[in-house]
Formats: sequence, C-alpha cells, structure tokens
Amino acid sequence: MIELQEVVAGYQGRAVSSPLTGKFRAGSMTAVIGANGTGKSTLLKTLIKLQPPVSGNVIFARSIMPRVAWLPQLAEMDRQFPATVYDVVSMGGWPATGIFSALGRRKRQQVAEAIERVGLSGMSRQPIVTLSGGQFQRMLFARLLIQKAPLVLLDEPFTGVDIQTTNFLMLLIRQMHEAGQTVITVLHDNELVGRFFPETLLLGHESACWGRTAQVLPHYQPAAFHVASSA
Repeated sequence: MIELQEVVAGYQGRAVSSPLTGKFRAGSMTAVIGANGTGKSTLLKTLIKLQPPVSGNVIFARSIMPRVAWLPQLAEMDRQFPATVYDVVSMGGWPATGIFSALGRRKRQQVAEAIERVGLSGMSRQPIVTLSGGQFQRMLFARLLIQKAPLVLLDEPFTGVDIQTTNFLMLLIRQMHEAGQTVITVLHDNELVGRFFPETLLLGHESACWGRTAQVLPHYQPAAFHVASSA
C-alpha cells in the first residue's frame, strides 16, 4: 500500500528520523516503536501528507493515497470543544457525506451502532468535556469504525487509559486488521507489540530495523539503539 524510498521525516527541513526504505503492505498490521525523539509521530504525519518529508519519497499504490482514519495523540485533541459524543462519532461519516450534508438514516444507524460497540450506550448526548480518558478514547475509536478507511493510523492510542480499556481497544484494532484494513500504530508497550503485531518498525536515532516482530523486537535497546537497517 505504501512504499518508502529513503524517507527522512522531520520538521522545517530538520531531520528527526533515520532514512527509511521499505513497504507497508496492504492489509498489514505494523507497530512503530523506538525511543523518544526518533520520529515515530512525525513519520505517521509524513505518511498522510500532513507534513512533507525532509528527503526521500512516499509512494502509494497506483499513485493514489487511500482514505485514512487518523487518531492523533490524546494530547493533541481539544477535549474542551463544545460537542457531544454523537457529534464527534458522526464526524466519521463526513468523508462520505460531506461536511455540510446531513447524515442519512443508514449512517445515523451506523453511528449509534458504533457508539454501542465501544461501550458508550446511553452517552450519545453527553458533552465530551465530561468524559474520562478511557471514555474519550472509546469515542474516538467509534469514529474510526464509522470511517471504515483502508488505512488506519493510530498514534499512542493507549496513553492515559486503564488496562481494561487498553485490552478492549486492542480487540477493536485486531478486528480492523481482520477486516482487511491496513493498521500502523505507534506504541510504547513492547509486550502488546510482541503479542499482537505481526510486523514492527523500530526507529533509532541513527538507524532503523523493519520486519517481522519476532526478529525486530529483540533488537530494541531503549538506552542505545544502533542496529543496522533491515528494511
């Protein structure tokens, strides 16, 4: 689905990742790991053209970027925005209906089903400012479910949530993968990576290691990662 050719991610021309060459296959499920400052979040934004690469090329199959369901870090979300749970989840229908179009009956039903699926039944009209961290993240996952995008990018989706919510959201991620969606997730929990993610991209300050999780994860040494790229 996505091919990287010597891609260096960064801001304003300043590199924060090492050069990356490799492919995210359609239908794959990849964890992106590494120490702070190695460009994990920056890479995700580069993949979906929220910012340009410092150098190198990001190439999509048939030269067309697929529809993307994007979940940024919780810290980047405005939890004070005057909206309800239903409002936020229904935003997942905008790519199909347009931002100024009303949702049809079928789409409204899908919104209600997604809210129920993430365990927030009865909270549709609740203001998002009143939600706990776990409830807020469940709501955002309901919006992802509505989008049904071929490409799903998740940036630290388990930050600030309890273990029960983490396990529940991990189940939803696995279901997205099983449905054929391509999933790329930034994570800090290597135990989750080892249990659930078939492929891993390990970013270091000077090099990267990319491949099957069983081969990549043993190389992760947070204090000092100097493994030659296997991409």
